[in-house]
Amino acid sequence: MTTTRKRKIIVSGGGTGGHIYPAVAVVEALTKRPEYHDCQVIFVGALGKMEMTKIPALGYRIVGLPISGLKRKLSLDNLLLPFKVCKSLAMASGLLRKERPDVVVGFGGYASLPLLWMAQRRGVPTVLWEGNSFAGLANKMLGRRASKVCVSYDGMERFFDAGKIVFTGNPVRDGFGRVAKKSPEAFAHFGFPSDRPVLVVTGGSLGARVINEAVMAAMGDIVSRKPYSLLWQTGAYYHDEMTRRMEEYGTPDNVRVVPFVDRMDYAYSIADLVVARSGASTITELSLTSTPALFVPSSLVAEDHQTKNARAIVEIGGAVMCSDSEAVERVGALACELLSDSARLESMSRAIGGFAPHDAADRVADVIAEQMEKSDKR
Repeated sequence: MTTTRKRKIIVSGGGTGGHIYPAVAVVEALTKRPEYHDCQVIFVGALGKMEMTKIPALGYRIVGLPISGLKRKLSLDNLLLPFKVCKSLAMASGLLRKERPDVVVGFGGYASLPLLWMAQRRGVPTVLWEGNSFAGLANKMLGRRASKVCVSYDGMERFFDAGKIVFTGNPVRDGFGRVAKKSPEAFAHFGFPSDRPVLVVTGGSLGARVINEAVMAAMGDIVSRKPYSLLWQTGAYYHDEMTRRMEEYGTPDNVRVVPFVDRMDYAYSIADLVVARSGASTITELSLTSTPALFVPSSLVAEDHQTKNARAIVEIGGAVMCSDSEAVERVGALACELLSDSARLESMSRAIGGFAPHDAADRVADVIAEQMEKSDKR
């Protein structure tokens, strides 16, 4: 009697939610299909990074590698980097030899590099996903030997072989964007009245210093005039500091200061405008919920890709952009100006709402499934 080996994929990428949650969305889309319901999934991440806690919390197995990124300033960590790379490559090779995956999928970031690099040299089919308009270093290095490259922007032939590119968009988890605009449940969740415009501010799951400082610079006007309600996600790192600095304003009823928004779907439902960084996942979420944006692109990311991401939305009329260097001085005034112009917000909503495909997770899952079927025939 013969037994059929279960299909198996290894998924890698991490460091930020922009790498982790698209990966989870694709895995969920793939494994809900009857033919892949029993597919074994292993995640690979970087030790000490957020994926090492977020992924197990969702019920998946994860293996950590000692890989780390290159620091921008002189650091002992940079001297240790070659040793971490060598150890990570050895561990990745051992994992591939033991698990024998049908496909290895990379979602960007340095966490994905050792595993995908070794998979390609062992002849394992590899699929890359690139969510930004300017390809990251890891994906550019891996693109030449990849089987397929899933992208979210046009013009990615600058970085990858055109014959390997599949336009998929940016995957988000199933159900996102299904909460109706201006949902009463969403207003009740945050304790805001429904008769006042709502500004949502977020610097991402880790927070952003310059965006937090921009909010504090405008706080006096927000509290005294109460032109709108403010939901402010500071990020866990900055929350205690920002809470202390808010003490001089008492407890204004139109401001909620939280380290992390537990229901972003509710936040987008009530938001008339969102102030945020312009990472790929954020842009997709805003598009799926047709939410106008005031982008403050991070100036610290590789190749300034957040500015390029934001510019793509600004050019179609779905967002306004403010640089890091001007944010503290200008964000408050720009937000107030936009929130007082309902016709412009409506136009921005229509524009950004048409940007991203709603079935991106399924599109990437299709590409992975195709590679697994080919693997079965080898």
